[in-house]
Amino acid sequence: MKKLTRWVCLLVCLSVLPVVAAACVPVPTPTPTPTPAPGGSIQGIVWQWTSVTNRTTKETQTVSSPESYTITFNSDGTLNGKADCNSFTGTYVREGGFFITAKPDVMAACGGDSLDQQYFELLGDIVAGGPDGAGNLALETAGGEQRMLFVNGGAAQ
Repeated sequence: MKKLTRWVCLLVCLSVLPVVAAACVPVPTPTPTPTPAPGGSIQGIVWQWTSVTNRTTKETQTVSSPESYTITFNSDGTLNGKADCNSFTGTYVREGGFFITAKPDVMAACGGDSLDQQYFELLGDIVAGGPDGAGNLALETAGGEQRMLFVNGGAAQ
């Protein structure tokens, strides 16, 4: 009986030993993986404005020279672009909506068929937007009244 008790005691000790040893080994704290900034998928791309659709009238106005109306969103919350003959800089926020502040570097008169004024007004009224699921960027004014569509014009320099 005494031998049996020793064996039982030895088995209990051997089964408890790994648990106790594991509890004494420090477990490394995992390093958090940085998450991409909100809107990461729209950043660093020169977006070219191709059209604007009015929700009420269902009319779509096509931009004849999309490369003349661009916007690039940077990871630091700044933006830059061009509106026909004007270049601009500004900021954007994607918390609680999508808000753009764009100001021309120098406001020049671009000429008769220019959409520069309309472009600046629409950008200033944006409240929502993001990738449209087809590789484009869609930006909308309140209630989706005006929907601007942009195509990927390539990586920003």
